[in-house]
Amino acid sequence: MNGALWRPLCALALACTALLAWAQPPVTVDRVDLSRYMGLWHEIALIPNFFQRRCVADTSAEYALREDGLVSVTNRCRNPSGQIDQVEGVARIVDPQTNAKLEVSFFSLFGLRPFWGDYWVLGLGDDYDYALIGTPSRRYGWILARDPEVSDEQLAGWLASLAEQGYDPKAFVRSPRQTDSEKETGRK
Repeated sequence: MNGALWRPLCALALACTALLAWAQPPVTVDRVDLSRYMGLWHEIALIPNFFQRRCVADTSAEYALREDGLVSVTNRCRNPSGQIDQVEGVARIVDPQTNAKLEVSFFSLFGLRPFWGDYWVLGLGDDYDYALIGTPSRRYGWILARDPEVSDEQLAGWLASLAEQGYDPKAFVRSPRQTDSEKETGRK
């Protein structure tokens, strides 16, 4: 086949594949063992969003099972003044067959939670060392890891996995971390 014709056909095939991936919601992992998922996770990268606009570094999420079947969620991050901001929320299991589809809420009004956001586990390390989190719309996405320091190669692999799910890897930005000396001097 002529090279001048081959390249446009390949580009068209790639574009169609991306469009098909986008047309379907992302696929979650087969199963999440909630007891293994609990604990501290560090944000490695995210699609920037309005509700994290004041987070400048050291973003983390901590999960704990509650007796009522819900999950306590504690999100923390360093704000522009160098202080740690914290918000408490809850998550509920939407798909009990897999535990991979949850909804989270950080707003309560008179004990009621009128607003919930999707939290889908799209990828998960065999040792629960990383998690790829997304939503059906692909508007939001996070890469979490147990270790706050990951290699560029690890991050590239996780972004490639998200690309296979129809996410734009270029939409993700790496979450900053402050070194101990920066924390002591107040530098970013």
